[in-house]
Amino acid sequence: MTGLGALTPIGNSVPDYWNSLIQGVSGAGPITRFDASKFKTHFACEVKNFNPENYFDRKEVRKYDRCSHFGIVCADEAVRDAGFDLSVINRDRVGVIWASGIGGLETFFSEVIAFGAGDGTPRFNPFFIPKMISDITAGHISIKYGFRGPNFATVSACASSANALVDAFNYIRLGKAEIFVAGGSEAAINQAGLGGFNSMHAVSTRNDDPPTGSRPFDKDRDGFVMGEGAGALILEELEHAKARGAKIYAEIIGGGLSADAYHMTATHPEGVGAILSMRNALDDAGIPLEAIDHINTHGTSTPVGDIAEAKAIVSLFGNHAYAMNINSTKSMTGHLLGATGAIEAIATLLAVKNDIVPPTINHFTDDPEIAPLNFTFNKAQKRVVNYALSNTFGFGGHNATVVFTKFKA
Repeated sequence: MTGLGALTPIGNSVPDYWNSLIQGVSGAGPITRFDASKFKTHFACEVKNFNPENYFDRKEVRKYDRCSHFGIVCADEAVRDAGFDLSVINRDRVGVIWASGIGGLETFFSEVIAFGAGDGTPRFNPFFIPKMISDITAGHISIKYGFRGPNFATVSACASSANALVDAFNYIRLGKAEIFVAGGSEAAINQAGLGGFNSMHAVSTRNDDPPTGSRPFDKDRDGFVMGEGAGALILEELEHAKARGAKIYAEIIGGGLSADAYHMTATHPEGVGAILSMRNALDDAGIPLEAIDHINTHGTSTPVGDIAEAKAIVSLFGNHAYAMNINSTKSMTGHLLGATGAIEAIATLLAVKNDIVPPTINHFTDDPEIAPLNFTFNKAQKRVVNYALSNTFGFGGHNATVVFTKFKA
């Protein structure tokens, strides 16, 4: 992992994001992008102080959905961080795998509303379709840099950007490219996105105290908090990175995928798919259960999901489950849907690099249905982190787990 980019509700760059994580900052607040007063939920984790005109000219701003704005800006930070000499690297061997669980929902919503308010005459924006489709951000990133390697989008709900990382890892192992820009972006905080999740009773309605709305593993959790933003990671074949003297944050050494095969939206109550995803990742990495020091959980703050993931960890790891530092950074960022796997992978690999585990904030009351694991409640903890897992699970029963370890020169 040789480059990182982050655009999140708690920081618009990787250093700002990481510092906020360690300090336990909540990104939740009243929704500012539209009047949410008639919705059950009035708050979310929005990206702050982001003006696309600071990054794009006005014509480009109109051509891209907010989801693509986030993704292109975030990918640019990662590419710059990796320190590529673009005049030297073989751009035929650089790919882009970019995820979004929903894609250009804001564009779709606004175009349909405009049509419905008219007289039935079809007056759609000519950029409607290319702004809306989920794969377009991967295309824009490749166009910006001339990266001509494998290029596509992964769509597996909230596991989407973790899937992108696993795919990039596998493509490099298969010899299809030396470098990938991988990650994801999401921008679904609008009337359609909030209304849809409200109707499912999936999001918190703690309108009287938004900063404590996301409470993973707490007895009084009442749903996730919607988030938005992007995360980008540069995956590079090890010898290629060494040859150009790249800065190496950590190594990705395994990826596991599975399906719950259980329900449209609910996770399996015993965590069957989560167990399989983690087991597959560990087998792929070739390391024993006892090697894992830290797990960044999916930990969405939903009543059923948190119990199921905790059960899965205890079922798979046994007594070692109590020796690990476990956390949920969604307690601070909210749930970035298709981008969550990317920003949580960044948090996890930085925990490996820096030997500090960010907290799970907003813990007030233990849940008797959840085993008393070390959830790193309320305050970051220093410890040696040699190996760590990052879990992401999505609607449809999609599960993805990524394994990181320290880089050993």
